Amino acid sequence: MIQVAGRPFSLASTTDFGRVERAILQQMLDSSEWFSYSSMNELRFELNVRINIMESAKEMNASQVTFTIFEHASCNPEYWTLTSTGGFLVRSDVRPSDAILDIYRNGTLYGFECATAIIIIYYQAILKSIGQLRFDSIFQHLYLYSWHTHPGLELHTFHADRFLPGDVVYFNNPDFHPDTPWFRGENAVVLSDGTFFGHGFGIMTAEQMIQSLNSYRFPGSMQPAYLANLITRISPLTIRNLLTLQSDRTTYHYSKAVIHHNLCSISSMDYQYYLLSLNG
Repeated sequence: MIQVAGRPFSLASTTDFGRVERAILQQMLDSSEWFSYSSMNELRFELNVRINIMESAKEMNASQVTFTIFEHASCNPEYWTLTSTGGFLVRSDVRPSDAILDIYRNGTLYGFECATAIIIIYYQAILKSIGQLRFDSIFQHLYLYSWHTHPGLELHTFHADRFLPGDVVYFNNPDFHPDTPWFRGENAVVLSDGTFFGHGFGIMTAEQMIQSLNSYRFPGSMQPAYLANLITRISPLTIRNLLTLQSDRTTYHYSKAVIHHNLCSISSMDYQYYLLSLNG
């Protein structure tokens, strides 16, 4: 169900949504999940972000960036400083928006694992949605490592059986081969045609993604890979803030803790578990 400004939303009452937007809206209406927005502008903005997430995923698929483990991570030193843990710290003399865009423009210079890929996709989708000026004002001092995010980007992770285009899901491979632990799973963007983009695998159906992961199980394994009922998306509060905050007044004076776990391809839920463990 969808509620806008305290009232139920009906798809029949609007005619100015595109085909993909209408498909997303219909899935939201058919879901048992409750979607609430303060205005039509907020609803439209989220739809636009979702479309940009899917476009950014497709662009990453075509960008020639490579999948690699943290020890072998690589980036363009003109925009990023590569840390000893395999993270990318944006240089202080470049615009954060230019640094994100360079990943897509000079993909052959970059290598990272699939959780980091999702965060990059989120940042580029937000950049597409709010423009460079506001992006640079909000997302200063970017650091890319696994599921770590800037304070201006909060994520919402939860368990559910139904997902929407633009969501991120997790293909779990519990019996991954110990020689290839980076195939413990795959974080993937849900696309509007029913396929998924996973960094290192490309664009596949769920069955193809599972089959690919199954080829990296240890001999004699009895537990095949599967699509978990785990969904990650940009939080409603972040969507609201990105829509309403003024660029010249948006300053974050704090940073988040970073969990340098050195485990490639973990789910967002696992990252939150490590974060909670660190905080006691």
